[in-house]
Amino acid sequence: MSEVRDMRLMIDAGQPVIVIESRDEARVVKLIGELALTKHSMAMQWTCTDGLKRLGFGLEPKEDDDEDYSDPEDALDYIRKDTSGGCIYVLCDVAPYFERSPKLERQIKDVALAYERLGHTLVLLGHSITIPASIQHLCAKLDMRMPTDQELLTIIREEARHWQRNNGAERVRTDSRALNQLIQNLKGLSFSEARRLARGAIVNDGAITAEDVPDVSKAKFELMGMDAVLSYEYDTAQFAEVGGLSGLKTWIQRRRNVFHQTDDEKTLAPPKGVMLLGVQGSGKSLAAKATAGLLGSPLLRLDFGALFNKYVGESEKNMREALQLAEMMAPCVLWMDEIEKGMSQEGQDNGTSKRLLGTLLTWMAENDESVFVVATSNDVSQLPPELLRKGRLDEIFFVDLPSSSVREDIFTIHLNKRDLDPGKFDLPRLAATSEGFSGAEIEQAVVAALYHSHAENRPVTTDLISHELSNTQPLSVVKGESIDALRDWARDRAVWAD
Repeated sequence: MSEVRDMRLMIDAGQPVIVIESRDEARVVKLIGELALTKHSMAMQWTCTDGLKRLGFGLEPKEDDDEDYSDPEDALDYIRKDTSGGCIYVLCDVAPYFERSPKLERQIKDVALAYERLGHTLVLLGHSITIPASIQHLCAKLDMRMPTDQELLTIIREEARHWQRNNGAERVRTDSRALNQLIQNLKGLSFSEARRLARGAIVNDGAITAEDVPDVSKAKFELMGMDAVLSYEYDTAQFAEVGGLSGLKTWIQRRRNVFHQTDDEKTLAPPKGVMLLGVQGSGKSLAAKATAGLLGSPLLRLDFGALFNKYVGESEKNMREALQLAEMMAPCVLWMDEIEKGMSQEGQDNGTSKRLLGTLLTWMAENDESVFVVATSNDVSQLPPELLRKGRLDEIFFVDLPSSSVREDIFTIHLNKRDLDPGKFDLPRLAATSEGFSGAEIEQAVVAALYHSHAENRPVTTDLISHELSNTQPLSVVKGESIDALRDWARDRAVWAD
């Protein structure tokens, strides 16, 4: 395996400290033990709970009566005095001690500088490791790879055989499409995590079906631990719930098959995404959710407010980690709602917005995973021109106020959602009365009519909804000038979504 080969090369080259960030501690420790066995050398593991213990073969440390080596300083003192020959010492979760113990930093440096005399290799293993500046030049980072498609398939088959043995030789039911979907959704997980989620998909009903995939996606997202910046939208609407937007729907449908290509099937690059500009309440956010429903993929929402951090560089780090997680969740839809609030160039934030924009633009240009970006904006004047250039996103759609026929569809949708029969309402009259209303404003008129009917103990009627429509001014009237300006901008620069 590539990481074992790389680790052997590092050790043979005399690298004194190797840093491994991995969530799969058991697998890394097992690989190091096997590597030590093939090299006929000794390997030891340190944890704060067990102290020092042997991996593979060799002698246990000689412990004094009052010393168990559970303290990392005591363990490193032992390592510094160990002259038995080159040994691989795996220090698990030692990084948190750096802030509390300056001596620990010095001890690691002493072991590294004495490599010619001692021959020991230190492996710092943990989920996330920040190396002190004074020893960075002595460290080399080793990345543990994630399982390939074939290895994921092997893991699933092993779990299926395990379930079969425990259930009277009954075979696990599945089909090639569901199996491939499960493999795609397990990508980016460690071997042990993929095995755990594959087992969970099988164990309930002895089957791998398309219905298992959303649960696997949710569990995978929770394992990644980025819920402060990215949120998983569990309830993605179907495109049927969006009135109008026929042009956008057709555009998405034409790209669906390419979006879900496997690595072996790829003939075209996956679509990058779209920018949705339009009037507030016109259905941009619902369209983003519905895009995920149409593509049959999980929806991740990027919270720009949570990205910003008071420490220099942390905001950009949050952005990089969020985008990396989106790649690991692929195929998925990444929703950047009201993107102008995070990318505006007018704020006084010491250049943080510009650096975030640079990070985002670089990723958009270089990303080749099936991460479909849906960016929504209400104010195009606040957007940097680099973000609107073709190549970053595939298309810019303008979502205008709904037409008369679309307003009828919107009334039908919201009446049905509230168990009201649209056939009992004069929909053409309601559509005419709601001229200039957005989809959100139409919904609120229906809600207001429900409150009115409940207060007066009478049924909801066309007259009641018309009354509520007449008693409010839509945004197209209140902010008519800005909406007209937005339409003028979009007329020659964007594609109409409907």
